[in-house]
Amino acid sequence: MKINYNATAMMANNTLNRTDNKLTAAMERLSSGLKVNHAKDNPAGLAIANRMDSQIRGIKVGTNNTNDGISVVETADGALSEISIIIQRMSELCVQASNDPKTDGDREIIDKEIQQLKQEIERIARDTEYNGMPLLDGSFDLKGYTNNPDVKIGYYSDEVPQGDYKIDLTGLVAADGTIDQDTLADHLTNFPTVGLLAKVNEDMDELTITADGDFEMHIRADFTTVSGEVDIDITQMGAMKIQIGANEGQELGIRIPKISLVDMGIDELTSIRTYNDDGSMDIDGPQEGIESTKKALTYINSVRSRLGAYQNRLEHNVASNDITDENMTASYSRIMDVDMAEEMTEYTTQQVLSQAGISMLAQANERPSQILQLLQ
Repeated sequence: MKINYNATAMMANNTLNRTDNKLTAAMERLSSGLKVNHAKDNPAGLAIANRMDSQIRGIKVGTNNTNDGISVVETADGALSEISIIIQRMSELCVQASNDPKTDGDREIIDKEIQQLKQEIERIARDTEYNGMPLLDGSFDLKGYTNNPDVKIGYYSDEVPQGDYKIDLTGLVAADGTIDQDTLADHLTNFPTVGLLAKVNEDMDELTITADGDFEMHIRADFTTVSGEVDIDITQMGAMKIQIGANEGQELGIRIPKISLVDMGIDELTSIRTYNDDGSMDIDGPQEGIESTKKALTYINSVRSRLGAYQNRLEHNVASNDITDENMTASYSRIMDVDMAEEMTEYTTQQVLSQAGISMLAQANERPSQILQLLQ
């Protein structure tokens, strides 16, 4: 028996310290609800969990972004719905003005309402905004440029590849508005050749070029006077980008075409008839207006159809993000969250061992004093 160094007490104290450390760790886990509170608790698991947490947070923001995109689409579609109603009213007025019992004076009165409705369409297209950004002025449509200020790119489909194109307008459109399809390819550079067709509208101010694969490009110019080679730059940029996911490139581009009287073909819409010197009718405004409003309604319906498809995609993305968020959160929880029942069992065990260790340390500290009995 020795009194200088109490090895038994040292052993009891070391065991008590280890038990106390485990008890402290259990209390920390129970109070925080986390299994990993420090990097030392699970180094690899912490790295994995942090990446998961970043992804989960990004998905939540992506879902919010997607809902913003839905709001944008709904705002634009609501305005287009009103424009559609206005066009239908204009069509009714043209049908009414086409009735011969109506006098030319009646048609002039009807035309006043038509002109007011045209102004309202322009106002709606100009003033429809989201977060201060106009939606219907073509700002969020794909952009295309030419080197000729008299030639504009009105529209091109999503299937038109990005790149440089060239078109020779000299002799392309005949005086009567026809195009020789057999020689069409000789006037075009970098355009697809399979199913290549071109036509101009009745006003000779818009050329439409189509090809297989849903290739479609509209070029606007006065084809009665314009000529020469024109360089075309198709950027495939300009659509509103919605960051729908947590990672780079997870975007959805929303195209909102320009809404204007010219684009819809009703800029010259009128219900007035004009006559030649001999009394014969020169322009039958009401009849032409009926056809123009049909085309305008078709244009608006095509835009609304595209926006509806975007909204469906965005809503599906929200649902997909929610499922991904749910499953990734479950995986993150398996790494980071503590099992409270299991940890409580560990805490109770360590608490009992701590009490036992304190009792044994007290007895070990009493042993040297028992040696005094040998000295009596």
